[in-house]
Amino acid sequence: MKTEQLEKLISIFDKSTLLELKYREGDFSLYLNRKGEAGVSAAPSAVVQAAPQVAEEEDIYITSPIVSTFYSSPAPDAKPYVVVGDRIKAGQVVCILEAMKIMTELESDFECEIEAVLVSSGQKVEYGQPLFRVKRHVS
Repeated sequence: MKTEQLEKLISIFDKSTLLELKYREGDFSLYLNRKGEAGVSAAPSAVVQAAPQVAEEEDIYITSPIVSTFYSSPAPDAKPYVVVGDRIKAGQVVCILEAMKIMTELESDFECEIEAVLVSSGQKVEYGQPLFRVKRHVS
């Protein structure tokens, strides 16, 4: 990865409300994490490393099936559908995606636990963009 691309990713992360960002391209791996209390702005910390040679467990994501706007709750003053640590069932609504003024509830295809929410409510998302990092559960 070129230095300019790395600086751009860090700048985007710094200006966003994301709490965590993982990026991997070939042997390059980038992990950004904000440490601090909820609601308190914290400076990002970055760890850049080459991907280890040993195979590690792949991260599992719930991704956006469409280009849309992500909403974490049914209304601005309502609780989010899911938060980090929630264990969800197959078919459970995890967010709303809005495209062309049509609100679509996104449901999980499998039972899992939310490890990270990767986007902010009101954020534009792309097709295939990871929305949640999850740990899959087999029941």
